[in-house]
Amino acid sequence: MNEALPDVPEVRVVGLPQLTSGFDLVERLDLPMHLKVHGPLEPMGGEALAKLSENINLKGRGGAGFPFHKKLRSVAEAAIKRGVRPVVVVNGSEDEPACRKDTVLINRAPHLILDGALLCAEALGARTLVIGVTRESTQRSMEAALAERGLSNGRRSALRARVQRNPVRMVTGAAASLVRSIDGGPAIPPGRKTSASQNGVGGAPTLLSNAETFAQLAIAARIGPERYGNTGLYDEPGTVMLTVSGAVARPMVIEAPTGVPLRYILQLAGAPPVPQGVLTGGYHGKWIDAATVNEAVVSRDSLAAVGGALGAGAILPITQETCPLGESLMVAKWLAEESAGQCGPCYLGLPAAARGMEDILNGGGPAALEALKQVAKAVKRRGACSHPDGSAMFLESTIKAFTDDLAAHVLGNGCGRPVEGVLPLFEGGRGPSGIPGGGEAEEENGPSRQKIYVDWTLCRGHGLCADILPEVFELGADGFPTVAQAQVPRYAEAKALRAVRRCPALALRLEEESARDKTPPRNLPVLSQGRGRRALGR
Repeated sequence: MNEALPDVPEVRVVGLPQLTSGFDLVERLDLPMHLKVHGPLEPMGGEALAKLSENINLKGRGGAGFPFHKKLRSVAEAAIKRGVRPVVVVNGSEDEPACRKDTVLINRAPHLILDGALLCAEALGARTLVIGVTRESTQRSMEAALAERGLSNGRRSALRARVQRNPVRMVTGAAASLVRSIDGGPAIPPGRKTSASQNGVGGAPTLLSNAETFAQLAIAARIGPERYGNTGLYDEPGTVMLTVSGAVARPMVIEAPTGVPLRYILQLAGAPPVPQGVLTGGYHGKWIDAATVNEAVVSRDSLAAVGGALGAGAILPITQETCPLGESLMVAKWLAEESAGQCGPCYLGLPAAARGMEDILNGGGPAALEALKQVAKAVKRRGACSHPDGSAMFLESTIKAFTDDLAAHVLGNGCGRPVEGVLPLFEGGRGPSGIPGGGEAEEENGPSRQKIYVDWTLCRGHGLCADILPEVFELGADGFPTVAQAQVPRYAEAKALRAVRRCPALALRLEEESARDKTPPRNLPVLSQGRGRRALGR
């Protein structure tokens, strides 16, 4: 049940390989073999590179699907306007249990990714290249690839290149988390959403995109837009990398042209002929039912048109013999555990949503269903990153896709099916380390020791708390904090105390629990403002 996928599962290709060229020859393409398979790559100017990206309609392959040419131009314009060197960052952080396509590329074709990244670095005049990874295997492969090219992080290097290894957690794959970790902070999103293209690593304009995106760019730069466009759909040319797991005989990564029927991809992996449903886009994605599977083809627009999502390319069917709500509940609990614990919609909302799904399965009736809908709606567009948004989308899709099973649980005694645990999670249910609540970690990133509370009888909506402590507080439309209580990340404890001391209405308090003796929480003393008195939080 819930078996973890290996770092490098079986790899298949539909049609002619592009990204996976040479995979039939060797396990890993080192630099000499890479050049034999793909040939040399000529440099390109910045505008030529942007036009190439635009002509092939290249979009980010990490899930968001942002047009690459717009990002490239935005970075170039910001760098010229400010007179600074930009930075190039490859996001190879693949921390969702159901995704392995980037891990496969980094382990088996690292130089194809570096080709695209170096092409951009030279075109932009960047002097810093960072590759973000989270797995030991990807770190080893990419460090070996840098060494094979003679690239290093030495101060005298014309291009300083290095690998940034972060913990395996869902939120560490966010662009803002990666930028923050490169700058020496914890690998979690900052409290405010920022644009890396304008203000990224070290405050410099930063071109940050997914590993597959850079590999696709390297292919297009070699063969040109016309030949690239001969593969796949007219409006979404090229191939995509898919990770197919769940209820399949052979979990695998597949390179396929856009436009291939989804049912064919499922057949290759040995999925059930008539699946009960297919989760598209991974655990921040959407379910589609069996009838819809026959209509869908592999493309971003096609999947969106039938209610699915391409996302990061994860495809997960389930059988008719398992409870879809129970399977989704296991994922919902995992998503809640993956919270960075720094904003209310995520830290409080996702566990509440998982409990709501559990209440439905336990016979909570229509009230439980309505509560789940309200929680899912409340967390969207209010978090410090996209994790609560994606998680809410997954939950909303679940209750929309499986209406018969939902009715059986809400109005009857359940669907009667067992939960088989076919959707992959991390082995043994372990919680990877690296951010508050994630097991062993450095002192700065360890479990939170403090909670901060808002006294609504005193709060006047000054908003100073959100300015000082954006990791925890966000203001609603009414100007008041959107949470009443929240855990304080270990690294933000000093800021939390400052927020308490500076609150004009004395509406904040901190409580700390002794981890050694588990005594009841004691209130930390805080200083009142303006009168010089010492007050105790109540």
